[in-house]
Amino acid sequence: MEALLLARIQFAANISFHILFPTITIALGWVLLYFRIRANNSSDPGWIQAYRFWVKVFALSFAMGVVSGIVMSFQFGTNWPGFMETVGNIAGPLLGYEVLTAFFLEAGFLGIMLFGAQRVSQRIHTLATFLVAFGTTLSAFWILVLNSWMHTPAGFEMRDGVAYATDWWAIIFNPSLPYRLVHMLGASALTCAFLLAGISSLRWLWKDNTPGIKKSLRTGILMAAVVSPMQVVIGDLHGLNTLEHQPAKVAAMEANWETGPNVPLVLFGVPNEQTRTNDFEIAIPSGASVILKHSPSGVVPGLNDFVTADGGIMHPPVKPLFFSFRIMVGIGVLMILVSWWTAPQVWKHNEPKRLNAMVLVAMTFAGWIATLAGWYVTEIGRQPWLVTGILDTASAAATHPVPLLGLSLATYLTVYAALLGAYIYTLYHLAKTTTRQAERELDPSQYKGAITGALS
Repeated sequence: MEALLLARIQFAANISFHILFPTITIALGWVLLYFRIRANNSSDPGWIQAYRFWVKVFALSFAMGVVSGIVMSFQFGTNWPGFMETVGNIAGPLLGYEVLTAFFLEAGFLGIMLFGAQRVSQRIHTLATFLVAFGTTLSAFWILVLNSWMHTPAGFEMRDGVAYATDWWAIIFNPSLPYRLVHMLGASALTCAFLLAGISSLRWLWKDNTPGIKKSLRTGILMAAVVSPMQVVIGDLHGLNTLEHQPAKVAAMEANWETGPNVPLVLFGVPNEQTRTNDFEIAIPSGASVILKHSPSGVVPGLNDFVTADGGIMHPPVKPLFFSFRIMVGIGVLMILVSWWTAPQVWKHNEPKRLNAMVLVAMTFAGWIATLAGWYVTEIGRQPWLVTGILDTASAAATHPVPLLGLSLATYLTVYAALLGAYIYTLYHLAKTTTRQAERELDPSQYKGAITGALS
């Protein structure tokens, strides 16, 4: 394999592992704040039980995200020196803002959130939970500012091959940021919702009927039922923005080769870049034109518009985008169906049926799969550019020997596989241990007026 491809796979492996954990913590921080506020205003032990369990999941996920994020940032220097050499005047400050305004906020108040329940007042503990939740969202904002700017750069000028900022407002609020940010926050909410519902359903199947289980399950299901259809609307707006600024990406997502009206929506097929056609195609006539242009006669760009006169390809690889996009959409549709199927049952009876619970357990990590598929569409869809129109991927890569890159890639994959297995096992062990402890809980009436003490 070529050194460039190995370097790209290595960075993809790092970011794929890293993104799993912020995807949980961004939304889970706000869920914990909701649990904390409900606990403050109620003597119902369920809210405090829910907080006590899920704050442990938050701490575990936060730690995994921090460690993997540090490793990922090193690769800017080791594998991609051309990135900082060309756009470091913009990327460097944005990453610095994330650390100074968001990470310090999270790290500073996380200790109070985890260990300060009996040492500070309820008001201060609630404030600490809010600041940690706000910090996770602010961190996502700055990272997505940089990522969005790499897709739709604005507010800069080039001098001797180096980008210099001319308008920080234009850089921060670049054309794709609003859509990318809201879409990512929705993905985090759905990932968190199905994690809540899945683990709570597992404990419920283990005969844990404590109030905290029902609160967590109800919260997760209702959150999924509300956010999942909203994500469809947000995704459509994001797609229209992408069509405006990155038409080659959309053409690859739809596997559309020729520009024109009445473009079909390909439900299934195998894109063939040799023949520039789709094998085994199953399509809905004019479907892509309706979705992307909201009219059957809408003109949709084709991939053949992004081929140079000498046969050079100036569009991203088609198969990864085509299949990743359909995985993301397929799981999104499944999330809507499952949440709407289960929500009436949970709303009416405050607990699921056994079949509902088993399906929710199976979908515990569905949000991870959808998020990864969506990120692959976003990042692979930018190729052959690292920063659109400014820096191509090949020019930014370091010249390391292939064996060295292969060895480091194998090491990363081995370590990450072990850590991911340990993380999932720890969640299972935590759920099992908490279920066993629930069998020895005090009578619920003893929680009344003692919420702060119960947080320890």
